[in-house]
Amino acid sequence: MKDLTCCPSTLAPGFDTYCPAAIKRLFGGVRTSHVMAFNYDDGQYAAVVDNTTQISVSGAQEKLSAIAEGGQVRLTEKGEQGQFIIKPAPDNRALRDRQQIPANEHLTMQIAQQVFHIPTAENGMIFFADGTPAYLTRRFDLNEDGGKIPQEDFSALTGRTAETHGRDFKYSGCYSDIAKTIREYVAAWPVEMGKFFTLVVFNYAFSNGDAHLKNFSLQKSKDGDYLLTPAYDLLNTSLHIDDSDFALEGGLSVSLEISDAYDLKGHPCQEDFMNWGKEIGLAEKTIGRLLTPFLSEQPKVLELIDHSFLEEKQRRMYLSSYRERLSRLQRKSKP
Repeated sequence: MKDLTCCPSTLAPGFDTYCPAAIKRLFGGVRTSHVMAFNYDDGQYAAVVDNTTQISVSGAQEKLSAIAEGGQVRLTEKGEQGQFIIKPAPDNRALRDRQQIPANEHLTMQIAQQVFHIPTAENGMIFFADGTPAYLTRRFDLNEDGGKIPQEDFSALTGRTAETHGRDFKYSGCYSDIAKTIREYVAAWPVEMGKFFTLVVFNYAFSNGDAHLKNFSLQKSKDGDYLLTPAYDLLNTSLHIDDSDFALEGGLSVSLEISDAYDLKGHPCQEDFMNWGKEIGLAEKTIGRLLTPFLSEQPKVLELIDHSFLEEKQRRMYLSSYRERLSRLQRKSKP
């Protein structure tokens, strides 16, 4: 493993381990090593989390349950409640540059949080003893005493299962279906709808073609209200597969009247997101405010890409992908 020059969580330059801000947010203020005392091939797989994820193609990504103790991150033992999830690079050889997936997810999550101010699960890079990188995220579904916070993803909330909608049930429907469900379950829905709108635009802007129903969830607050969870599983999938603009088969909405630019180019532009925002109940002024950061190149995005743990080739690909989606969003239909 190369010597670090940036914080493996915030990507702030000038650090050879987690910076103070990362230590506070990720580990509750306890200094913790960015290197674990075991290797991924040590056979310690009893702690694998049951639910696996797919990146639009066949093949599951393992998730390891972990805990921070004595300045080290280790796998949980039987009966222990994990605080963290470790996601090594998946084994699926159909994925291009699969070893870069942990760095890709980490970078995308940091961009969401730092540049677009999207609440996200706390996260960072972590390394096995032999230097192999993995993605680390802190669980947000646990309360202070370790109990589970009530939480449901939108495949469950919209009643979609393998039995009712087939094997690819989590890719069924459209994003307006999620919006409709938010209005049903969330009392203060206009605020949460704005957050949802921003996240859908972000996923498009950063080529996340795996933003399916299970990657959006509602969680019960201390006051008893249901709110959107922090964002999770954000990834630029275009680096690893040939993907579509949207994970859900119905796209933004099955009833959306698309713009001339969308019809001509085959990809949505700002006008389409504006129309979709109105469809899901947002005011035009609110939509314009939420869209604005996505319509010009953000220097902080370039800085984070440069500081990321992606290899040089993938950094160039990530930047190219960002600029291509930016150009799509900047298109306007002819008057």
